[in-house]
Amino acid sequence: MRVPSFPGRVWCLAGWLLLAVAGGAIADGASPALTLTQGTESRELTLEQIEAPGLHTVEMRHPEGPEGTFSGVWLDDFLAAQGLEEARRVRFLALDGYTTFLTPAQRREKRYLLVTRLDGEPVGEAALGPLMLVVPEDAAAAREGSVPMTRWIWAIQEISAL
Repeated sequence: MRVPSFPGRVWCLAGWLLLAVAGGAIADGASPALTLTQGTESRELTLEQIEAPGLHTVEMRHPEGPEGTFSGVWLDDFLAAQGLEEARRVRFLALDGYTTFLTPAQRREKRYLLVTRLDGEPVGEAALGPLMLVVPEDAAAAREGSVPMTRWIWAIQEISAL
């Protein structure tokens, strides 16, 4: 079980691809939001660059509280735009140190949304931001407890492609 280090945080799991979020808010699209790491090479990405493949929106309530219009990019579209669609594993690391991984087979099972905005604004820390990975089709079932949230992760700090 994940020990929360932020109010309202609980355990979660998601994937392998190391994106490092530059600590605080990502209030504008031009400030660094993530550091994408592949092997020994890293680069910072802005919110604008993350969202370049195109935003998709879903109305939902996150099992950990936030509710509204979640906007972001489909994970596979993001990985393809970064030239990482063939990554063997993608690793996600949260601000509180929680980490999880996704393999290509797991990415084929469900559609993952890399959430960058809630109700049109960058996701704040109080709403589990600055970035989160969700499975929109499983939101209701995850709230009911009938499907695990082991591949959901929020407060994403880093993503690494392995």
